[in-house]
Amino acid sequence: MKVDGVFEVAIKVKNLDASASFYQEVIGFKKGLYDETRRWLFLWVGSNNGMLVLQEDKESCPRQHFAFRVEESDLNGLKENLEERGVVVEGPVSLDWMNAASIYFADPDGHDVEFCAIRKLNREQEP
Repeated sequence: MKVDGVFEVAIKVKNLDASASFYQEVIGFKKGLYDETRRWLFLWVGSNNGMLVLQEDKESCPRQHFAFRVEESDLNGLKENLEERGVVVEGPVSLDWMNAASIYFADPDGHDVEFCAIRKLNREQEP
């Protein structure tokens, strides 16, 4: 069996409208499908490489963590963009154990969101 990656992640949100605004206007994800009956919003991530599904549930919204892959050269610009919109950002943090750097922030429901940049290995680092 070969798995190529994660295509879709679904998270519970208390207020779909607030989360939709955050992920579309602040993060830049594109609307895919809105299921009005279930109050689910499917958002395209990047160049349609995967989806984030916002599932409104006013009763239960456990805090979760998830990360989106970005280029390291974009981390500082992403941080500035988020901070300009009033989002508190931690990092960039170097994650030497996985040869990466990340920034961390919270969405409107307090989910821990990460933008993670995997560094390219040079010849000296290859196993």
